[in-house]
Amino acid sequence: MTEPSYLTEIRNSYDTVADAYHDTLKDAHDSMPFDRAMLAAFAEGVRGTVVDIGCGPGRITTRLADLGLDVFGIDLSPAMVEVARREYPRLRFDVGSMTALDLPDGSVGGVVAWYSIIHLPQDELPGVFTEFFRVLEPGGQLLLAFKSGDERRHLTRAYGHDVSIDVYWMPVDRVAELAGRAGFTEVARLERVAADYDKGPQGYFMARKP
Repeated sequence: MTEPSYLTEIRNSYDTVADAYHDTLKDAHDSMPFDRAMLAAFAEGVRGTVVDIGCGPGRITTRLADLGLDVFGIDLSPAMVEVARREYPRLRFDVGSMTALDLPDGSVGGVVAWYSIIHLPQDELPGVFTEFFRVLEPGGQLLLAFKSGDERRHLTRAYGHDVSIDVYWMPVDRVAELAGRAGFTEVARLERVAADYDKGPQGYFMARKP
């Protein structure tokens, strides 16, 4: 089966920037209070194993582990997973795609997708939310972070390297609608204005599998 071109672009782009991405963002949460607050709220309420989907070089995975969670990461980019394993050897990181997770039904207590749904074409999102729902156990928690808006931007340069990747900005209401259609019950949502390091508003969404 031929891989969709958007997945190839995502993998190739993140393979290219893996080390630079880690070096640039490894301490980013020190200046992101809303990010820290949402992760802490999630950690307080979730039970069981958590999977960080689209984990990149593992900065969110290790933060969740520091908050006391049993967590592992999955990322499409082998280079990102290599960096994560090197930097955080105590944690598990696997190569995989959120479009077809290699996880059993109901096998995790929490799913985090931190700025990892932003590269997916909009018509792929219903299937991805269904995957998130499938792998969660009843009562499991979902936490998303994304760029809040309504546009698509194509990047050709990022973290000092040439790339080719789309970035989709989505209204919080749209994300909530997708989650609801997949079967989730909303727990919380947040939208904040752009900080100095952002190019626009940012959105956060938390939900539960009934």
